[in-house]
Amino acid sequence: MTRSSSAERKIDVSWVTDTESATRRFQVFTERQLEQIPQLEKLSDEQRFTMRVVANVLPFRVNRYVIDELIDWDNIPDDPMFQLTFPQKEMLSPEQYERMADLLRRSDDKAEIRELANEIRQELNPHPAGQREMNVPLLDSERLDGIQHKYRETVLFFPSQGQTCHAYCTFCFRWAQFIGDKELRFSANEASKLHRYLQTHTEVSDLLMTGGDPMVMKTKHLEGYLRPLLGPQFSHIHNIRIGTKAISFWPYRFISDPDAEGLLELLRELVARGKQVAIMAHFNHWKELSTPAAQEAIRRIRETGAIIRSQSPLIAHINDDADVWAKMWRLQNNLGVYPYYMFVERDTGAKRYFEVPLYRAWEIYRDAMKQVSGLARTARGPSMSAGPGKVEVQGVSEVNGEKVFVLRFIQGRDPEWVQRPFFAKYDPEATWLHQLQPAFGEEKFFFQKQYEAMCEEAMRQTD
Repeated sequence: MTRSSSAERKIDVSWVTDTESATRRFQVFTERQLEQIPQLEKLSDEQRFTMRVVANVLPFRVNRYVIDELIDWDNIPDDPMFQLTFPQKEMLSPEQYERMADLLRRSDDKAEIRELANEIRQELNPHPAGQREMNVPLLDSERLDGIQHKYRETVLFFPSQGQTCHAYCTFCFRWAQFIGDKELRFSANEASKLHRYLQTHTEVSDLLMTGGDPMVMKTKHLEGYLRPLLGPQFSHIHNIRIGTKAISFWPYRFISDPDAEGLLELLRELVARGKQVAIMAHFNHWKELSTPAAQEAIRRIRETGAIIRSQSPLIAHINDDADVWAKMWRLQNNLGVYPYYMFVERDTGAKRYFEVPLYRAWEIYRDAMKQVSGLARTARGPSMSAGPGKVEVQGVSEVNGEKVFVLRFIQGRDPEWVQRPFFAKYDPEATWLHQLQPAFGEEKFFFQKQYEAMCEEAMRQTD
């Protein structure tokens, strides 16, 4: 048997550049275009109104590829890709929903709608885990609002050109980036400040480009941020990570977009010059990996020498099923994608609809791991990206007659916390770290006093 040539394995993407048909080009729908989505005609007037209510509070954006290729419109509303991208009534509390619904029934005043939406958004914890107070660093006494530096080795950068996505996830913990409120947005458009900050912090080995989605940027903008890192003054930056949902929501970014080849060449050059490039892909369900376009995008990325790591939160209504995770991890392993993290849904936005109790998250993780080979058991979790750091639920156990959660830090604000196990009282209702209490009669967790002091110092600096 002879191996197929690269040309034979490529998919037909000629339809992508056909601008004569709306179904054959990148086309976005937001709240204002909900009624223009043909598939929604199957839904009742009340269902469509419900979507409009929620979409006036939480961001909504979807594209033709997602609508046509990923959603099973014969399985609405239960289809996981529909749940992932289209607003659901329960994403707001009953009281929040009725406030907005009542206003929309009696008024179309945009200013009034925006004012109420902003009131509700403030109730949804727009910046969890101390992002605004504790993660934003200083350079020459100036806050760098487009940078976060929470962990010693890793800097997050939010380029202004990448503060949107090809489509929005309904559960997204960075939903505040997308609602048009500059006060709630992290972004930076000055590459020079990023480069100066990295030059002065030689303890940093990893740069994570995030957003939004950096892959919505033109390649020329991405080059402006990344190519200078090849200089000798950045020899301490070993790893360049790019967080993206593009493989799922617009794989043609790597196939047939006008600057797709330039993007792949940039990745190739970074790798050839000694940088480790990791595409931090967000896959929430195996369906996203099942299309020929997604698989071709993965093949093209891997040919540059970049690696692809996958991460996702565990999300009710979308992937709260061990079989779904096992199938996704097996498929990723087959495609050359490395499972990296199973996260716990963050305490922000529509968490009330998407969160899963910690004990159940651990059971799903364990039951999924039992179904895959060792090569697919590289995902860590379930992990909470909480204020003190990334805290992993390692299991539920019984110690001296007390039922407990076994926890540890995968990453911490203080590196000394990393890999230290600790115990919390078992709580079947708990969904996040702050809801847990120390076990064995302890007053505080071992890190708590130090973390509280960090919070107080951060508040003093921001006053």
